[in-house]
Amino acid sequence: MQGVIALVGKRLLLGLGTLLVVSIIIFGAVELLPGDLAQQILGQSATEETVANLREELGLNDPSYIRYFQWLGGAVQGDFGISLANKRSVAEQLAPRFANTLFLAGYAALIAVPLAIILGVLAALLRNSVFDRVSNALSLVSISSPEFFLGYILIVLLAVQNPVFPAISNVNPDMGLWERLNRTTLPALTMALVVTAYMMRMTRAAIINLLASPYIEMARLKGVPNGRVITRHALPNALAPIINVVALNLAYLITGVVLVEVVFVYPGVGQLLVDSVTKRDFPVVQACCLIFAATFILFNLLADVGAILSNPRLRHPK
Repeated sequence: MQGVIALVGKRLLLGLGTLLVVSIIIFGAVELLPGDLAQQILGQSATEETVANLREELGLNDPSYIRYFQWLGGAVQGDFGISLANKRSVAEQLAPRFANTLFLAGYAALIAVPLAIILGVLAALLRNSVFDRVSNALSLVSISSPEFFLGYILIVLLAVQNPVFPAISNVNPDMGLWERLNRTTLPALTMALVVTAYMMRMTRAAIINLLASPYIEMARLKGVPNGRVITRHALPNALAPIINVVALNLAYLITGVVLVEVVFVYPGVGQLLVDSVTKRDFPVVQACCLIFAATFILFNLLADVGAILSNPRLRHPK
């Protein structure tokens, strides 16, 4: 047990170190923008006095490292500063948007994860059959298609030609659960199509690799039914790679929603990020990027921990 705690602690420290490096990159990217940030925000017609006042207000006269530590210290406490566009707290704007993004990602995961695992297991059991070849071909098409392209196809098929779901996912906190699910179905399906294909192929590969193992052949030689071989011997040993793939794709569902939210005008963090870039609202841009990075690192950490707990060889390395 102490060995597992030590391994998890190492992964946690590595994740925090990675997040620190990413925060430096995010802050430094804004610092490296050409020209005067205050001048860019106000425009070329602004007077020197106005620019000087804004520089003082934003703290741009302080050295970069001081402003970085001030920003990082506030971010750790949940204070990302004040929006330049509307003078509201960035955290207040992010909270409902992040909740919407989590809802969309969770809805897509409920569709994608069980479907991908079932299809992956069936494709492995029916290897080289018509089902296996068709599912592989369709998964390649899905993986190769950009999310915005799949989104527009679904809009044409399910919102224009056959008006089953609304094309615009304009949700609000006053909506009931069923209405919210109805409005977010198209963006959730768009994201699920991509991650289902990837998870299905990885699950299929993991099961096929295990079915060729000597202990699986021995179980079959003993006359163990095929279903029991899969459920009692193959699937438990395939948990580590499957957990890894599922966790990484859940991270993608949250951090890769920018294009999908823009296509469906969904009020999430991705849409807020695009709007803030257009308005040059850099405090909001930095906060969105940091949240995306922290979420992705967190799910990578969960994938590592899940793999360690489900694989004795990782818990007791030689």
